[in-house]
Amino acid sequence: MRPHDLNLLMIFDAIMTEGAITRAADRLSMTQPAVSNALSRMRTAWNDELFVKDGRGIQPTSFAKNLWSQIQGPLGELEVAVNPTDFNPATAKRTFRIAATDSIVSIVWGPLRKVIENEAPGINIHAIPNYDMESHKILKDAEAELTFSKYLEPGSVIRAEHVLDPSWVVVMRPDHPLAKSQLTLEDFVAADHLLVSVTGDVTGPTDQVLANLGLKRRVAMSVNQFYNATPLLRESDLICVAPSLVLEREIFSGELAVFETPIEIVSSPLSVMWHKRQDQDAGLQWLRGLVVKFIRERAQRHEMLLSQCCRKAYCADTVKRFMDQRNMDCSEFSPAHLNVPSNDEISKVKA
Repeated sequence: MRPHDLNLLMIFDAIMTEGAITRAADRLSMTQPAVSNALSRMRTAWNDELFVKDGRGIQPTSFAKNLWSQIQGPLGELEVAVNPTDFNPATAKRTFRIAATDSIVSIVWGPLRKVIENEAPGINIHAIPNYDMESHKILKDAEAELTFSKYLEPGSVIRAEHVLDPSWVVVMRPDHPLAKSQLTLEDFVAADHLLVSVTGDVTGPTDQVLANLGLKRRVAMSVNQFYNATPLLRESDLICVAPSLVLEREIFSGELAVFETPIEIVSSPLSVMWHKRQDQDAGLQWLRGLVVKFIRERAQRHEMLLSQCCRKAYCADTVKRFMDQRNMDCSEFSPAHLNVPSNDEISKVKA
């Protein structure tokens, strides 16, 4: 390969990564006209438009996407080969993009910023939206260096490290009619529920478990962000099943009463994920180590505090009766309007 061909590929990779000529120029420490001139040479050499205008931005052509998918790995390996240890937090000037939800940002960004101010003043951290089902695509398209997903079956090009098993709880306002010594399954099913759904789907893990038992709750309202849930719960008789870590401040301050769930909801493990082309990226290894450390430390502290506040005054020793006691008479705690399965049917479901 001729040297100028490799230079064009590196500039092309920067444009694809940044999604803009101006940002690519900044990334490469080049002027914008120089990058534009290089793009013109690419179009001539490769006989393709490569990028087309889309409003104020640009979009790659199919040829550009296909080319990028083939050169990303080799270019990354070349970078590591040439600069295998070229990362010193104290002197590095680099921008990392992390696809993260609000809850991850609230856990990681504060302690991460302290490390950056003290040890790595040239490091920038930018958050981009994270939609669980798109985590693999975000990494493959190099929209971010790290992302988070509950799925632990990544493709061959995706790496993952487990960081968290969320705990599900039931929350409501402290003076809610159900905020008493014990949250029964009967009261739980009969209550009006608030569901937080990023996708807009009005069923969640709770509904799947209830359906397996022949039960159904009423999702009376839904929102697409957890920060919208607390005001509604404070001012209404809605209850909400949620990962406790997401509503940590409200739970530990007593703003919301917290109960164990009366059914067993198996948590989906959360993993931090990255693309294999950056396996040997010393800078990303440094960042990933910090992110994993902060999340695990916060989760450990959270579980300890949750066990202390999850007492009879706030969080009753709830039942899990459908799951743990198969022979109990389900008529004792099943609302009359529900189609309740027999004990034999329950045993078949649980078998």
